[in-house]
Amino acid sequence: MKSIETLTQEAIALLKNLIETESFSSEEEHTAALIEKWFTQNNIPFERENNNVWAYNKTFDKSKPTLLLNSHHDTVRPNQAYTKDPLKAIVEDGKLYGLGSNDAGGCLVSLLATFAHFYSNEKLPYNIVMVASAEEESSGKNGLNSVLKHLPKLDCAIVGEPTLMQLAIAEKGLLVLDVIVKGTPSHAAHQNEDNPIYNAIPVIEWFNSFKFEKISEQLGPVKMTVTQINAGKQHNVVPSQCDLVVDIRVNDCYTNSEILAIIKKQLTAEINPRSMHLNASSIPVAHGLVQAGIALGRTTYGSPTLSDQSVLSCQSLKLGPGDTLRSHSANEFIFINEIEEGIELYIKILTDFF
Repeated sequence: MKSIETLTQEAIALLKNLIETESFSSEEEHTAALIEKWFTQNNIPFERENNNVWAYNKTFDKSKPTLLLNSHHDTVRPNQAYTKDPLKAIVEDGKLYGLGSNDAGGCLVSLLATFAHFYSNEKLPYNIVMVASAEEESSGKNGLNSVLKHLPKLDCAIVGEPTLMQLAIAEKGLLVLDVIVKGTPSHAAHQNEDNPIYNAIPVIEWFNSFKFEKISEQLGPVKMTVTQINAGKQHNVVPSQCDLVVDIRVNDCYTNSEILAIIKKQLTAEINPRSMHLNASSIPVAHGLVQAGIALGRTTYGSPTLSDQSVLSCQSLKLGPGDTLRSHSANEFIFINEIEEGIELYIKILTDFF
């Protein structure tokens, strides 16, 4: 078995290669090939579908529970404010710059190194499946959600996202609604008591003022925000409808279906969800993964940002090197020592958990 130091150096080298290989969401075929090459070099059999690549520990046993290790290798397109080449891995002052270095390349290579460390261990009480997934940034149909049908029942998961290696034990879900408020079209010069723009005002006020009863200890209340309004095409015509877009960040006290049912009961407008699968997620503080992290001095918190946790039905912990505030920023970077610490902490947490 390779030493942790060797695995760490190989992880950093892989991250540099990933940075210098385009992997925009839904266009990750070349980084998937790099990950395949890494598995091959470590003598680990793997499977691939579309741009998702996954592997199981050497002594996989169907009678044991299964732990998922997951992070993504797709990126957003570079921020226009970049002053460095986003597709060049640049090391300066202990920082590794490059697109996807922080979100979530550092997490991905750290989990790959961790998986390789445990791969041949014959005494594991859990199976481990490692999935390097695609289309996370776009919530695409060919990401982690498409792989789940190929995997055994998952009992718990660590999803690698930049959390400064603190324990995100809950994550808000996302529900986006298209709301259509209808009225009667007419000439603007005529009296019209059924103007859809005016009809939309109480609907907007309801979204602004309504409070869902259940408040999460980790995530706080459900948050609803009207983010887009569209109606009318010319000044002298009252339109037939006013269209709203509502962004809803759902806490772990509700499913997206429950939130939608409450809204439909309260409003008479036409309400169409864009998707229902991006649910909130959580893991109990008492869970062994969380307790192992706490014992190592890690703190717990609730995360407002969305990740591939949203497509999992098992209990999951979001944890990884890097800082979420650097994600999607210009001149994105991760500290080299964050990767080193991340691999060390991942291995310690799993060792204590097992």
